[in-house]
Amino acid sequence: MAETTINTTTPRIIYALYLAGVIIPFVSIIGVIMAYVNKDDAPEWLQSHYQFLIRTFWIGHLYVVIGAILSIILIGYLVLLFWVVWILVRCVKGMKYLDEQQAHPNPTGW
Repeated sequence: MAETTINTTTPRIIYALYLAGVIIPFVSIIGVIMAYVNKDDAPEWLQSHYQFLIRTFWIGHLYVVIGAILSIILIGYLVLLFWVVWILVRCVKGMKYLDEQQAHPNPTGW
């Protein structure tokens, strides 16, 4: 019986772009565009990763905006530090499920 191989390169690149976005501003925008473009053509289990990636971008964007505003009173730097850790954890967990070729169990979670 032949195994069907599914191309997981695109979501893997998006996870990498999000990780690079911690250091290089605006790189994650490329990732979210790629996620929106590819989400409908993917198998169902991979669509959960695209949904997770899109939510990661928008929620992360919210954290960055709040952190930037609050950095005026210095507490924003803690919010930005939290954002970095949050992005790292989400991307590592997402890549783990992707390597196992499993749907993300909670793509709508925070």
